[in-house]
Amino acid sequence: MNDKKDVLDLGPFFHGTKAALKIGDLLEPQHLSNYQNKKSNYIYFTATLEAAKWGAELAKSESKERIYIVEPLGDFENDPNLTDKRFPGNPTRSYRSKSPLKIIAELGSWERHTDEQINQMLASLQKITEEGKNVIYD
Repeated sequence: MNDKKDVLDLGPFFHGTKAALKIGDLLEPQHLSNYQNKKSNYIYFTATLEAAKWGAELAKSESKERIYIVEPLGDFENDPNLTDKRFPGNPTRSYRSKSPLKIIAELGSWERHTDEQINQMLASLQKITEEGKNVIYD
């Protein structure tokens, strides 16, 4: 990892998903995306619980929503899908890496968004998908 002065963010970092994983497991690129029907070139993570909650809640699966605390094992960059396209300046503290993330813990409990909020977000994503604007630059 870079010297601490060169790091974009010191964390802690979270990864929201519906995958059942264990402490010590590695999250790596080139696995099926949580959001699209394709392999992802990056592994995505965030330094905000709010963004991690959305990651877990919106992942395509009927499995249990989970938020893991992760440690990046290599360099990472701002997630251009959010920082450039939706939230300039990266207030969601969202990142991506081609290096693995190591799972160091799982949040035992967290307050999920309401079903109404999740349904509103899903409707919004469906609308931008129909408009051809829901593109993930991966």
